[in-house]
Amino acid sequence: MTQAQQRCRKKLVLEDGTAYFGYGFGAKDVRVTEVVFNTSPVGYQELISDPSYTDQAVVMAYPLIGNYGINPDDYETQTPTISGLIVREYNNIPSNFRATETLGAVMERYHITGLSGIDTRKLIRSIRDYGTRYGIITDADMPQEVCMALLQSYCPATDAVARVSRKAMIAYPVEHPKFHVVAVDCGMKQNIVRCLNERHCSVTVVPWNTDVETVRKLHPDGILLSNGPGDPTNVPEVIKLVKTLRGEIPMFGICLGHQVLCLAYGAKTYKLKFGHRGGNHPVKNLKTDKIEITSQNHSYAVDAESLKDTALTMTHLNLLDQTVEGVECVPERAFSVQYHPESAPGPQDSGALFDQFLEWMEGAEHA
Repeated sequence: MTQAQQRCRKKLVLEDGTAYFGYGFGAKDVRVTEVVFNTSPVGYQELISDPSYTDQAVVMAYPLIGNYGINPDDYETQTPTISGLIVREYNNIPSNFRATETLGAVMERYHITGLSGIDTRKLIRSIRDYGTRYGIITDADMPQEVCMALLQSYCPATDAVARVSRKAMIAYPVEHPKFHVVAVDCGMKQNIVRCLNERHCSVTVVPWNTDVETVRKLHPDGILLSNGPGDPTNVPEVIKLVKTLRGEIPMFGICLGHQVLCLAYGAKTYKLKFGHRGGNHPVKNLKTDKIEITSQNHSYAVDAESLKDTALTMTHLNLLDQTVEGVECVPERAFSVQYHPESAPGPQDSGALFDQFLEWMEGAEHA
């Protein structure tokens, strides 16, 4: 082993004591974090800049990462908050005419710790079989007992949404808008704004804890409840907003926004064994019997049994584990999906949900 390789030796230690040794890239920070996996073959730039990955290290199932670099146009947020990225092989010499930086350089700038050269298949099977666990990414020579002590003393944060949400209101206008949408930012991906702007909707993005009267004063035609990190029960302010405004203004929830909307209607949520993360999840639309290939990123799901005592009807079903993927309340013009219809770089099967949002806003306007 060369001296350069020795300097780059790092490891991941899980809370059960299992250790994976590899090489470092990106930031040199020691990170204690939740370890999850993603099955997407492309989209690592969108992934590292997705606020839903706050406080998580992501293991990539696809074996080669970094080969097309990073460009300034594909960020989902300008300040990534993911903890780490774990890959089989990292490529630091990208080949792509759009690339302006390497993945490692961006990760170093935003304190994202990277680990490469490990058996990612073994690690992903472990997460799939035994569930999501916490781990520490650190130098290879850190004693095992120190790693375990740091893991045992780690207390997961519950303020992830507050940390990643915008701190001030910001407008994204379009010429000759059809509608005005207020988007509640719980850690929103920027492509949600792009999808609404493309459909001639002006968007006002507001912080996650914006009060009801402030939203009313903006006179929205619809409210978008965004994706975001963590447990949906940690954002009671957003749940209260939905409870107060349901039936008054059409609503569309995505991912965390889906869970929040369901909680506001009286349903319950729970944490999945290892979550859904990737761009290849089959979902059945129960209204049309069609199958959509979807992009997903979440740890929590809505309890199907609890929906029976609410005004919500299930509209979409995950075909891999039979979890709830979509709901609606037609009389109150509220609906939501667990997956990402705005997914970038894809798949694009579910973009029509934004068109449904426009139809429901138009229906409310003429009601």
